[in-house]
Amino acid sequence: MGIISSNYKFNYVRFLIMLAFTKFAYGGNFNIDFESTFGDNRVQIPGHGKYLSLSLDKYSGSGFRSKNEYLFGRIDMQMKLVAGNSAGTVTTLYLSSDQSTGRHDELDFEFLGNVSGEPYTLHTNVYSQGSGNREQQFHLWFDPTLDFHTYSIVWNPRLIMFLVDETPMRVFRNQENKGVPFPKNQPMKIYSSLWNADDWATQGGLVKTDWTNAPFSAYYRNFNIDACTAQSGFSCAYTPTKSMKNPNLTSNTNRRGAWRTHDLNAWGRKRLWWVQKYFMIYDYCKDLKRFSQGFPLECKSSS
Repeated sequence: MGIISSNYKFNYVRFLIMLAFTKFAYGGNFNIDFESTFGDNRVQIPGHGKYLSLSLDKYSGSGFRSKNEYLFGRIDMQMKLVAGNSAGTVTTLYLSSDQSTGRHDELDFEFLGNVSGEPYTLHTNVYSQGSGNREQQFHLWFDPTLDFHTYSIVWNPRLIMFLVDETPMRVFRNQENKGVPFPKNQPMKIYSSLWNADDWATQGGLVKTDWTNAPFSAYYRNFNIDACTAQSGFSCAYTPTKSMKNPNLTSNTNRRGAWRTHDLNAWGRKRLWWVQKYFMIYDYCKDLKRFSQGFPLECKSSS
């Protein structure tokens, strides 16, 4: 345990040095809006709540979640992923309702680690009423371990959109009129975690976690929550709000409440096409072997 403790101290000091040379334009307070879910002192919140780090060793991973539940909104989180040989590790950012019901809703970003020099896999999924199996996976056009990047989820009654640095990665539209369940009734909390999944995460579980590189660490800053709380009710998703500049949001989505009418514009459609043509590595809607009896209903419509 002495060696592990010294490694933690080294990573923590390195984190503080990195923060000292970084300037920020915005960001909420992790101490106010979030709470630890597991991992004890592997969850660190320095900088008066402006930053957070998660660590993983062979004894435990770590995680945190929002204190509030939300029903529609936009979530932005800047993250810097585990560097070096991250094979076997999974870093997550997701929204989830109460999973004990057996019919939960969930919107997933999962970052699957890899051996040094090989790209991360960005895994996305949408669960509605307990049913998932809607995976799309991507490689990124940058190294997510070298700097912070913004990962966003937009959720309104018409669509769910996953974005990376404002570039849309996937869009899941509300097609309840075709019998496709859509998350709209169950409030969700924001979750993030860093954990060991070397039984499946890297090359189908063939590459295991190298614990000589532990502890593994992921870093967070500058989150934005522009959303309806569970207490505000379903009508909040349709209530117009006064247009006001919000430095937490970028490009043409820089208004509080803009998520209510958020959709793809011409630039967004081009970027989505670019991402899915050059960086998508798996799409459940194209997996004929898996769905030999017919694709899910939502696969028959484009974004």
